[in-house]
This record gives sequence, C-alpha cells and structure tokens, in this order.
Amino acid sequence: MKTPGFIILCSPAIAVFGAGALAGCTPQPGVSSFSQNEVGQVAQVQFGQVTAIRQVDIRPGETRLGTITGGALGAIGGSQIGSSTAANVAGGVAGAVVGGAVGSALQGSSRTAGIEITLHLDSGDDVAIVQPGDPRDFRVGDRVRLSGTSENARVTH
Repeated sequence: MKTPGFIILCSPAIAVFGAGALAGCTPQPGVSSFSQNEVGQVAQVQFGQVTAIRQVDIRPGETRLGTITGGALGAIGGSQIGSSTAANVAGGVAGAVVGGAVGSALQGSSRTAGIEITLHLDSGDDVAIVQPGDPRDFRVGDRVRLSGTSENARVTH
C-alpha cells in the first residue's frame, strides 16, 4: 500500500516543477511588448541622451507564492507517507519544509536580463530606468525617447 502514497508524493513534486517550467514560458516584457493595461493609455514622452548603461538582473516580484504553493503541495504529499497518524504528521511537516524550499527556489530562479539606463533629459532632469534588455541595445550618447508614466516607462530609440 506504499505505492499510492508514493504516487501522491510525486504528484505535488511534479506540479511544483511543472509550475516552475511554465513560469519560464510566460511572455517577457520588453521595449516592443505592451500589457493589455497599457493599450489605449496616453503616455508622456520626453527626449534625452543616454549618459550611462549597466547590466542588471530583474527578479520576480517579492511574493511568497512559490514558497506557499510548494509548502502546501509538500505537506499534502508528505502526509500520505507512513501507516500511523504520527508518521503522517511528520511526513506532512517534512514535505511542507522541502516543498516550500523548492517552491521558493523555483520562483527566485526566474530572473530576466535587464539594463539600467541613465538619461539626461532635454528638460534638464537626470533619470534612471530599469527595463529588460541587453547593454548592447543602447550606447552612451544615443538620443532616445522616454515614454510612459513614473510607474511604467520605457526607453526606445
């Protein structure tokens, strides 16, 4: 009768790893990619010159979704191990700990390559913006366009 418990234990692990794999398939934002919320919205446009560029890693949002999901799935799977209540509880706790660690690691591993671009705007202001991209996309001295809002802006040629 250990086989059904093993199948249930494997299923949450597969679900956690599957969720991590699917996260890598989600569309990545970019300078030519717009979310549904941005369509039809008026965006302020400013022009300026690139004064500095540096490569950065863009981490996913600081949520606990991966940890919580992994912990819950691990607890469900772990609680199926053993033939007594004490063994089931111990398995559930161990499964939650391991599942939470795996879920957190999967969520934290989905980083996007990005750049921080510092601009000197024609208005005289200096601003910096982080966006997905490669440092070779821009050069110091390039004339660029900054469009969007303070919460959602992008730099383009």
